[in-house]
Amino acid sequence: MKERAMERIRLLHFADIHIGMETYGGLDPGSGVNARVVDFLRRFDELIDYGLEREVDLVIFAGDAYKRRSPNPTYQRAFAKRVKRLVDAGVPTVLLVGNHDLPTMTQKATTVDIFSTLDVPNVIVGRDYEVHTIETSKGPVQVGTVPYPIRQRLLVDDEYRGLSIEKLDKALQRIVTKTIEGLKKDLRADIPAVLAAHLSVSNATYGSERSVMVGRDAMVAKSALDDPAWDYVALGHIHKHQSLNGENQPPIVYAGSLERIDFGEEGDPKGFCWVELPNSGSEGETTWEFVEVDARPFVTIRADVREESEPLAALEETIKKHDLEEAVVRLIVQLRADQEPALRDYDVRALLTEATAIGSISREVERKARVRLGDQTPEEMTDRELLERFLETKDVAEERIETLMEHAEGIFQGEEGD
Repeated sequence: MKERAMERIRLLHFADIHIGMETYGGLDPGSGVNARVVDFLRRFDELIDYGLEREVDLVIFAGDAYKRRSPNPTYQRAFAKRVKRLVDAGVPTVLLVGNHDLPTMTQKATTVDIFSTLDVPNVIVGRDYEVHTIETSKGPVQVGTVPYPIRQRLLVDDEYRGLSIEKLDKALQRIVTKTIEGLKKDLRADIPAVLAAHLSVSNATYGSERSVMVGRDAMVAKSALDDPAWDYVALGHIHKHQSLNGENQPPIVYAGSLERIDFGEEGDPKGFCWVELPNSGSEGETTWEFVEVDARPFVTIRADVREESEPLAALEETIKKHDLEEAVVRLIVQLRADQEPALRDYDVRALLTEATAIGSISREVERKARVRLGDQTPEEMTDRELLERFLETKDVAEERIETLMEHAEGIFQGEEGD
């Protein structure tokens, strides 16, 4: 018993799987679902493999299992299949309810309620504000669950009716902060405690979750979470991985999403957190690390071919400088109007065949404004004047203009002699 007490508890913290994201993906013939959905499921498999290989003691999923509040049965089956791997290994798993897991009506079930309805062993659904004492192979852990704040439930009193949105936001923040504070009274000091919350925290840096957000967001101050009563704060909702408390205790960490959603997350690493908690009777602080997964690369290529005599060849050389294998790519090309025929869409796409998907091809065409003729109309100008002005609009070199005008002079004189 003493030896077990000295062992640290291994915790795996992840969030925001969003199964059902289909942007930039076609049908995957092997699975029969969208290829991008397969990406998200593979990342889920990757973290489960990591945890089971290292004998994880507790898994906390900090919310948002699906993209939509009413996921199709195929996606629900895929999620349940992976949770079952943890159940079969005897690993306690907390499934926190995020905003994408909530039904449109508070009376309806969340997307993960089925696990509690079927009383699946070792699966705890965090749909209420409460503290769960969970037995792991290395001793008990207390997990306080803070699901995404539902305004309809929290702002039910008559005093909130008729308030402005700003005042309602502040009232909701006070209620959530007070609720989190209230969870501490149920904690035992001799058992490690983790707070799992799905919400926005002040000063956090947003990712692309804004583009898929469901409903108006709720926010709490970091000070509401920064409490020594907790050994670790596992956050979900914001897709960008980040630590909000620096080197201080407790760690307050957004695991971030497991896969990239769009080009707004192009440079963001994706993964999960591997945490080691001090066990009951052991000394030391919580330690953690971010484990990066093999997320689908998103690559933006910017090419400027305005000064190139062979724009397609120049574009090809620019593209070759980027690793497009397995990537979702977008191309942004700057070109002159007269170069457009040389950059046909078919030919440009042929240069990107190495990529898994083409997000977009954007052309930024530089078009010269018409030359002002001052007070003269074209009818008032001679042929020589019109030709010279035309050559100037085409940015022809001055020496070249002189040569062309000399050759044109013979033509003009011939016309005059007729």
